[in-house]
Order: sequence, then structure tokens, then C-alpha cells
Amino acid sequence: MAGYKTGRQGPIVPKTMYRRLFLVFVFCHCLILDVDARAPSGPWSEFNYAPSSRIVRPKVLHSSNGRVRNPERLLASQDGSAVLDGNGSYVVLDFGQEVGGQISLTVSEATPQSSLALSFTESAEFISPFHSDTSCHASPSMDADGVQMLPLPLRLGTFTQTIGQQRGGFKYLTIVSNGNSPVTISNVSVHTTWMPHWDDLRAYNGYFFAHDPVFHDPDFLTKLWYAGAYTVQTNTIDSHQARQLPCPSTGWANNVSGGPVDGPILVDGAKRDRTVWPGDMGISSHTAFVALNDLLPTKNALIVMFSTQDPITGSLQYSGPPINAEGSDTYIGWSLIGTHNYYLYTGDIDFVRMVWGNYTKALAFLEGQVDSTGLMNVPVAFSNDWGRDNGQGHNSAANAILYQTLVTAADLATHLGVPDLANAYATNATLLKRAYNALLWDDAAGMFRDNITSTLHPQDGNALAILFHVTAQQSQNTAISQGLTNFWTDIGPLSPELNDTIIPFIGGFEVGCSFVCFDRMTDRDDRFRHILLLDKEKGPWTFCIKVHLEWGYMLYTNLSVHSTLLEGFTRNGSLGYRAAAGYQFDHSDVSHSHGWATGPTPALTFFVLGLKPTSAQGATWSLAPVLSGLDAAEGGFETGLGWFGVKWEVTHNKTLTLTLDVPKGTRGTVRLPGAGPIFQVDGQGQLTSMVHSLDGDVLMVTGGRFNLVQNL
Repeated sequence: MAGYKTGRQGPIVPKTMYRRLFLVFVFCHCLILDVDARAPSGPWSEFNYAPSSRIVRPKVLHSSNGRVRNPERLLASQDGSAVLDGNGSYVVLDFGQEVGGQISLTVSEATPQSSLALSFTESAEFISPFHSDTSCHASPSMDADGVQMLPLPLRLGTFTQTIGQQRGGFKYLTIVSNGNSPVTISNVSVHTTWMPHWDDLRAYNGYFFAHDPVFHDPDFLTKLWYAGAYTVQTNTIDSHQARQLPCPSTGWANNVSGGPVDGPILVDGAKRDRTVWPGDMGISSHTAFVALNDLLPTKNALIVMFSTQDPITGSLQYSGPPINAEGSDTYIGWSLIGTHNYYLYTGDIDFVRMVWGNYTKALAFLEGQVDSTGLMNVPVAFSNDWGRDNGQGHNSAANAILYQTLVTAADLATHLGVPDLANAYATNATLLKRAYNALLWDDAAGMFRDNITSTLHPQDGNALAILFHVTAQQSQNTAISQGLTNFWTDIGPLSPELNDTIIPFIGGFEVGCSFVCFDRMTDRDDRFRHILLLDKEKGPWTFCIKVHLEWGYMLYTNLSVHSTLLEGFTRNGSLGYRAAAGYQFDHSDVSHSHGWATGPTPALTFFVLGLKPTSAQGATWSLAPVLSGLDAAEGGFETGLGWFGVKWEVTHNKTLTLTLDVPKGTRGTVRLPGAGPIFQVDGQGQLTSMVHSLDGDVLMVTGGRFNLVQNL
């Protein structure tokens, strides 16, 4: 295997141990949740989409049809009753944003001939009295989910869906009369079932706030940050409320096990699949950290994935139950990278120690596919990925993920006190990086190829190569970044790996890699804005109000729910994502609340604010704000060590003022974007001293509160 080193593995944790160890953790974690550590309130609080109560009422009357009296009285602002009179009469209620859970309504007047049905949809495009959008039965007719009929004879009193009948994600509820007799209803509401372990759904531990000076909505970036946070909340479900598969013969059911744990798990989507997919967590777990500081669902999801391990080969499944998909080297890698992410944010070395035997066995499975080229040669049977074509062979994205897996495995082995294994992993990472650059780099194109023999230059393999530092030199980063712009349309990058596909999952990695690419470069501030806004006629660095790119399109298109983020869409903006690639030409099957689309949320925190942990719980950290053409930004996050916050502002005379607040006992680096000296300011706003760099233009500081000033 091209000089690869091997090391000793730890003991493998039997599957029977998972539940016992998990219960101990839940008890400890609940004690932590009793501490009120929420982020400060401010003007950003109005953009928090989470409801103040688990009981949510409809906000807007979308429409009504037939003989419907007083439909507006069903809204939260009215709190009255409406009458549906006649077969086919219906009312469409708009909850104003993505919601999910159990519907309740009161029937106050009815006859034995009365009948009611419910249908649901996330997008207004699929409102229908005859069927819901697709959550289980993908079909070209887009009607297989049907409606939910209320039990007959219709009884007076309150009807409430069972847990299995709950709809995981929707914005519009249609209530239909299927009988000729009138029926009077009231008190329509949904009981929110996501984030089952939180009492206050709005109690975020992180925040972000910035005004956008060029976008048509100046609150765009703040809304985007909170839309990502809310998306991940709706993707956090009770482990016993996964989607049933095979699907029921009609309708849907959301009451089966998502894995051998009790408590919350982080799944891919609110409506579907309601299943643990570790690749999705490659983005959503970062969002959960910066916004919520809630890593219990991530931990449980990792336990689910390790429980799927093949005892012979060491491979992990592509997904958790009930889908139990198999055959993905990349998603095995994401499970292992996710273990390091969890440790970085929590410092929970006991969890790492518990799964270490399983972890090293899974990594050995991946390393066993490294051939004489020095690259992993992905078998067809393990070539599944996010939905792209041709993931087999010496695939660049798969090898970038393996490289990051080895780098983070070396760090975990070091913390576990296994230096020989740490050195072996680090050496293997170096060898892999060398082969990656030697065999996959196309100098003429200035990009990495999809595999050794391919002429395709992928979005995923190139974005991940920058993000994970697989490139050998800065000039490659610059070339790749420019090359990636060739994929951009007026609503986002068209992935060359899958026909007619704009995928926020990979777009999220490109947002992150853009900061890495332009780190320390004079034009770096424009790059993040380019990812969000672009006028291709004026050039890739120009801000433009007229053209929205990926997340601007998602948040403002009439097809979306305007609160959570889309799984994907097509070149013309339709919801036909993967229509011809597994989704049965069913546009209503697309998830409108998908955690893998939330990449800008951690990027805004880690790069625009510029603050990120560099070791467990932020014992060490770095601050390097990328101003991104903004006048000001503020926000922060929390770990078990305390609050990490930053607020910066650029005045008209090009002076940067910055306040940094980090826990005492921590230490970090500070690098500001200007070339001038940095001054410290006292509590009265007076310059007190020049801060001298201890390492080039990087300041080494210990925890505390600092006020800094620099002329840009």
C-alpha cells in the first residue's frame, strides 16, 4: 500500500454496550442543560425562526375553495371557528414557515355524514386537496402520499394525530370536507416534536448579526445564519420517530427506530428521510455547534453509525436505520471525521475512547483500499456518495475525505496517548497528499480531475481539496477557486458530477474553501460575497444586487418555505433535484429543510466573525475576521469552557475596532486584516498601548476581554 504504516487498534465496543453507556451520558447531559447559557438578546433575536411555544398556530389564510364560512377565524390572530359545507370544500392554512409535528383540531359540529381529510406540503407548488407532497412514496405522479382521513364517524371534540401520523415538515395544511354535511372546526394547531430534549426552542447559545450593504434585503446574512440554525433544529428528532420503511401501503409513518439509542438524533431532513446520514453531518454538526452548542444529537447519531459496523470488514453503513443503506467509502469517512468534530466541540474524550476500536477498524477498512498509486481505489460497491455519478476508482473527493480522516485520526490518537498510531496516521496522510497532487492535478485546467483517467473537474473534489488543505501550494488554491466559478449560474453552481444539479451540500464546502483559499490575500474579502452574489458579465469579484445565487435563491423564491434550506434544485430553479437520479421524477419529494444546506451558518461564524476553536472546547482558538465588504458584524458561540464572542466595526475612515471576549484560561491567536499596527483600548475608549506581534503579524493572547483598533 505505497509505504503505508499500520498501528495498533483499540478494543472494539460490542453493540450491546451502546445503550448502557448512552444512558449514563444522557443523565449527565441533562444536568448541563439546566444551566442557562443562552446567547445575549438583541436585534438579531427577531430573526430566530424557532417558535416560543411547542404549540404553533397557522398565521395566514392561503386560500379556500367551495362553501367555507369564516376560514380566517382559524388563524392564531382570530382564534375562532370555521364551517366547511359540502363535498370538496377546503381551506389552506399557512403556518408562515417550516413546522413539524402532530396536528390537532377541534370538531364542534358534525353529522354522521361529515368527513374530513388533511393534506400537507412544504412548497406552495404542491398544495392540493387530494394529496400531500412526497415524504415516503416517490412517484412520477407526485400523489402517492395521499391524504390523511380522520376516523369515521367523525367525532365531536379534539382530534390529534398519533406520533406515527405526524408530518415531519410542512408549511401548508389543507383541511378538506369529503362529505355533504357541514362540519365546524376550530383550534387548529401543530405540536412541535423536533428538539424533544429542549424546553425553550429559542434558547440558542450562539448568535450572528450583520447588515448586508448590497443585497436587496440588508438582513440577508443574519436571516441566512438563523435559517441554517432552524433547519438543524427541525432535523433533530426523537430516535423513535424516524420514517417507516418500507412505507405503509398508503400515507406515511414516522414512528420507527432511527437506531439503538434513546434521545435525540441528528438526521438529514425534517420531512424525509428522517434518517442519520453521516455525510450530511459533515455540515449540520458544525451548525449545531455554533448556533445551539447542542452536540448530544450528533453524539447519538455517531453511536448509530458505529452500531452498523460489519464485524468482519470493519465497514460502516452508508446510513443508519431504518433505511440501512450500504456501500459508501465517503460516508464512512464522514462518520470518522464527525467523531473528531464532536470531540473538538465537546472535549468528550471518553466517547472517543469508547468507540476507538470501532473507529480504527473502520479506518483500516478505508486504508485497505489504498493501492500502489498511493490513492484509495474505491470499489463500485462502495462508490455511493451524495448522489453524484462515478464515485468509484481513484476518486478525488473520496481521497480528500480520506486525507482529512487520517489527519483528524492522528489528532485523536495523540489525545488518547497512542503516539505510534498517531505517527502512522500522519505519515499516511502525507503520502496520500503527495499522490493526490501528483496524480490528480491537471495543470492545464488548474484543477483536480475526478479520478486519474477522467477529464471531468468536479466541484466536490476541488472544493474539499482546498477546505481540507490537500493542495500543495497557494497557487493551486487560487487556480481552483477561479476554475470553480466556471460552474456558476445566476442561482448557484451547476455541479458537473450530476446532470442539472445545484447542490447546497457541496456548495457549502465551497463557501468554506473560499475563505481558506483567500486567507492572507488582498482580495479575500470579496470572495465570500462572490459565493453568495455574482454578476458574471462584470466579473467574478463584483457585488451585484440584481442576481441572487444559491442561498439568496433558496430563501426568497416562492417555491421555498422562507425559513429553512433546500436539499437541492435544478439549473432553472425548479424543485426537480435528482428527478432523474433516484427521485422518480417527483419534484415534491425534495426536502425543504435539509441540514446539509446550512454551510453558510458556521462559515459566517468561523470566517466573517473570524472566531473558531482550534482544540477541544476552545482551549485554544483563533481570530481572523474576513470583513467581506461589511461595515460591522458581531456574534459568537459557547463551549463547556464559556462564551466566545466578537464584535467588529469598520468606520468611514477605514479604522477597524474590535471587541473580543473569550474565557479566561484559554489562549489563542489574533490576526486582523489590515497592515497597520494594532492598538489596545481601555474602558474609556483611550488608546493605551501598541500590541506587538509575537509571531509575524499574528498576536498570541490569553483569554479575557480585549478592545483592539487597527487602521486598515
